[in-house]
Amino acid sequence: VVASRRPIGCRRCHSRGAAARMSKKRGSILGVRIQHNWREKGNQSKWKGTVLDRLSVNPSLFMVKYDGFDCVYGIELFKDERVSSLQVLTEKVVNNKIKIPPGAEELVGKAVEHLFEKEDGEKNEWRGMVLSRAPIMTNWYYITYEKDPVLYMYQLWDDYADGDLRILPEAENKHLLPADRKPGEETESLVGKQVEYVTDKGVKRTGLVIYQVPAKPSVYYIKY
Repeated sequence: VVASRRPIGCRRCHSRGAAARMSKKRGSILGVRIQHNWREKGNQSKWKGTVLDRLSVNPSLFMVKYDGFDCVYGIELFKDERVSSLQVLTEKVVNNKIKIPPGAEELVGKAVEHLFEKEDGEKNEWRGMVLSRAPIMTNWYYITYEKDPVLYMYQLWDDYADGDLRILPEAENKHLLPADRKPGEETESLVGKQVEYVTDKGVKRTGLVIYQVPAKPSVYYIKY
């Protein structure tokens, strides 16, 4: 699930350069830093982040990593009426300075256990699946969790090196990883399809399938 613009459910939220008025073409804002106002329910706030990707299934839809939040958001920057004063910042995109060893790619497609430290120092275990390396900010990874199936983005190699992330053995990961396709097996892609989901509380949600994960073709991103 790609997060909507509301930062609900994001863990590890932290507190939040010069800018130029938006004049670039839509496609040319990929990989740049932006800021804009966001108005919802009568309240207005300012958001700042990095544009990571543009979805081919809907060219108006961009993937954005906002400062201070670990979720990745899918948002129509040029169409959503809640967005105003969109600006391109002159500051550079900051990628992790730690050089990731060649073997780091082994995290992709793996079931993992990720430790998060709470304010009291206690650590919580979150089990999930590493989906891919992030675009633009390539030292970061896309990951989703069993307890919170939203698209998150972390510098997982740092946590792996520090012992706060471990790859789960096969005996522990069967319920986390979807079954791999058999050799030669072809199935119809769901990208571009409208889907319906009913929550545990009986609330019906409709969304658009926007992306298929190459490492696990049975896994998709959905924008509700």
